[in-house]
Amino acid sequence: MQKNIIVLIGGPGTGKSSIINELTDKGFCCYPEISREITLEAKKNGIDQLFLEDPLLFSQLLLEGRQKQFDAANQEPHLNVFIDRGLPDILAYMHFAKQEYPVHFTTSCQKHKYTKIFMLPPWEAIYKIDDARYETYEQAQEVHQHIVDTYKSFGYTPIEVPKDTIENRTAFILNALKHEL
Repeated sequence: MQKNIIVLIGGPGTGKSSIINELTDKGFCCYPEISREITLEAKKNGIDQLFLEDPLLFSQLLLEGRQKQFDAANQEPHLNVFIDRGLPDILAYMHFAKQEYPVHFTTSCQKHKYTKIFMLPPWEAIYKIDDARYETYEQAQEVHQHIVDTYKSFGYTPIEVPKDTIENRTAFILNALKHEL
């Protein structure tokens, strides 16, 4: 049986983590977003927003963490593994910030291929700025477009998840997977 590594994508504040939490509560194998961990670790070292201060270092740490997540997902005994953001998200954020990055970033995205991509669109009604999310809603929309464009550039066709309750969005994803995998 082929392992299905399924990624939830979208700009900041679109509900990805809430759906990952719902899937986890339903007993699915899920990997959380790791950028908050990196941001919190940097704050302990006196750097308020590592991505803003050193985008390449932040992105390199994220690349390493997401590669480890991908490799760990492949070792899981579960057939389906859900991940909150994938490797191409890193390139999308670098594009948003108009930052250059080494070729190994692109190579990693080409090497680590996901099975399905579910995209959560920007949704102003649920968008909130917090300690780790500093983008305005307008910037979040721009980030979102970079994310979608970047995934498409790697040959993915994201499936859009409708705006709805967490339970209904989760049910939509699970129903789509029944029909596609």
